[in-house]
Amino acid sequence: MGLLTEDPVPPGFTGTRLGVCNLCEAICGIELTLEDGTVTGIRGNEADPLSRGYICPKGVSMADVYDDPDRLRHPIRRVGDGPDATWEELGWDEALDLVADRLVATAKAHGPDAVGVYLGNPNAHSVGFATHGVPFVKSLRTRNRFSASTVDQIPHQFVAWQMYGHQLLLPVPDLDRTSYFLVLGANPMASNGSLMTVPDFPQRVRDLKARGGRMVVLDPRRTETAKVATEHHFVRPGSDAAVLLAMLHVLLEEGLATPPAYVDNLDRVAGLVADFTPELAAGVSGIPADTIRTLVRDLAAAESAAVYGRMGVSTHSFGSVCQWAIQVLNLLTGNFDREGGVLFPEPAVDTVGRRIVGPGHHDVWRSRVRDIPEFAGELPAAVMREEIETEGDGQIRAMVTIAGNPVLSTPDGAGLARALDGLDFMVAIDIYLNETTRHADVILPPTTALERDHYDLVFHGFAVRNTARFTPAVFAKPEDARHDWEIFGDLTERVQSRAGVGIKDRLATKARLAPSPATVVAGLLKTGGRTTMRALRKNPEGVDLGPLRPTMPERLQTADQRIDLAPALVVADVPRVLEAALAAGAPQDGELLLIGRRHKQDCNSWLHNTSRLTRGRPRHHLLMHPDDLAARGLADGAVVRVSSRVGAVDVEVSSEDDMMRGVVSLPHGYGHQVEGTRLTHASTVAGVSINDLTDPLLLDVSGNAALNGVPVTVRPV
Repeated sequence: MGLLTEDPVPPGFTGTRLGVCNLCEAICGIELTLEDGTVTGIRGNEADPLSRGYICPKGVSMADVYDDPDRLRHPIRRVGDGPDATWEELGWDEALDLVADRLVATAKAHGPDAVGVYLGNPNAHSVGFATHGVPFVKSLRTRNRFSASTVDQIPHQFVAWQMYGHQLLLPVPDLDRTSYFLVLGANPMASNGSLMTVPDFPQRVRDLKARGGRMVVLDPRRTETAKVATEHHFVRPGSDAAVLLAMLHVLLEEGLATPPAYVDNLDRVAGLVADFTPELAAGVSGIPADTIRTLVRDLAAAESAAVYGRMGVSTHSFGSVCQWAIQVLNLLTGNFDREGGVLFPEPAVDTVGRRIVGPGHHDVWRSRVRDIPEFAGELPAAVMREEIETEGDGQIRAMVTIAGNPVLSTPDGAGLARALDGLDFMVAIDIYLNETTRHADVILPPTTALERDHYDLVFHGFAVRNTARFTPAVFAKPEDARHDWEIFGDLTERVQSRAGVGIKDRLATKARLAPSPATVVAGLLKTGGRTTMRALRKNPEGVDLGPLRPTMPERLQTADQRIDLAPALVVADVPRVLEAALAAGAPQDGELLLIGRRHKQDCNSWLHNTSRLTRGRPRHHLLMHPDDLAARGLADGAVVRVSSRVGAVDVEVSSEDDMMRGVVSLPHGYGHQVEGTRLTHASTVAGVSINDLTDPLLLDVSGNAALNGVPVTVRPV
């Protein structure tokens, strides 16, 4: 039997089915081979108009997650406390009643802000969360909402909201047609793109070079992307803002700017960057002044060009200034809204234009302890611990985590773990018992990706080509399992009932949550006018909606359809960049700067218990330049102690001349606490958590955590 229907495969099925890998933003189409109901092979779907047959190791592991004996399949409840705690299964109704009872009781006793919510990255990959999870979170009526966005991408959204009128109106490099691609602090060879959905990046880079184009990378590590670039320059962590502002200085000083007609405050930009000479930037960044000038001239002279910056320039103290400067560079070089430059995707479901996601807001409320403004309804994840531990009105006493592992992914994870132990109640909606969920009283596990329908409401909006694809579930949901949207719907109904919400409002919510995500998406597609659910079901490989195209200024979400080049909340931080650049000096007492890294075989803080992805050379080591090792009398492979203001970890060190001198790197997502969890299958690699070293006091103006450029010392154990 071959590629068949939209129904889940029957028991004992042998044949092939199309699916999707939604583990990362590349959203690659896959083809699964099944024998007697078991997945025996996964390969890329060559007919997919976006991924074109590409697949990375994560996609091959989709069935490993589905079959993982460590994966939770029934609700469990913690019995006892501390190291002697055990877990027992309980029925769905009992579990859901218990969770609703405790959450509502906490809110009634201490106010709605006594319940905190943390949303992990996988929620962006779940259509069920978009349709049913958001209403559940809103039903809790708490302002203590946190997510992985504030350890990842909020500077992008913060800048887009101010410049373009909507937090998700993010321009994407037109990678298939550009002739000059400048990359700062991003590693799409490993990530497959981020806030730039670009499957098959390796082939797209080969195509770029074949048509005579160039890719230039600025990064403190010679990453996988830097190694295939035409040019790479080391840059000191945290200095990217000074470099980008110096590039704007050169562009304006040399009269190379060609801004579009619908921008304002160009003179203001010129004044802001006047003091950022290439010489100043060179002193703080390590990039020669002449190189900075050459980069600008090449950028301005290119037939088409795109500047792109991601994690490395977002997750430090000047992340928003960096993202603003990148936008202004694209605007002033004439590459904004231009084929081969940066363009705005036009997804079949326009979450921006239809306000499915709100445009954003800032400082409507603030955190209770540190007085940090919210953005788009979220407080920084870096303040979560203090909001749990500090007594008083509004203290978080109960916590809901949904598909997130903040103990490994947010600053001072060890401190957060201790704080979670002090909660009155915690529930986790998650498929694993891990470093965060082990603190929960109840864990509610949803189905996995191969068991539920999928449509990418988010990532089609960041893609380098306009496509649409609906993927029905490959496997039927077991009778005793629940989809995430069913869990959210049941909890919302129970919470509203116990909270005393009126019957009219409860019935309205119930009616809204009754349709499945597939039904909701079908309605959105029908009214969107670009394709239909019927067309997508007939073409499960996806429908090609064409290349990116110019849409400005009509698509701007600003009131006057103009762009302010000098948004007040961002440019107010430019003097702080200048102050830091002028004050920069030699490292103190052997101080090094810590950066993170990601691997193609990882998915944030999970997949490390999958034998397929943990084979080969260990990837959890600290990377350090040979000269820095020698200066400290350290040997390659030795166990070293890495210390910061927040804490210390012991880890093996690897000599690596791909590192910039004075910079060390630990991967994100390690540090598994095997004892007391179920992450014990196959070849679990514990490693250490970089976020036992990162500092919650270091924030960007947007509230994003400053995870890169953390000062550390490295000494022998």
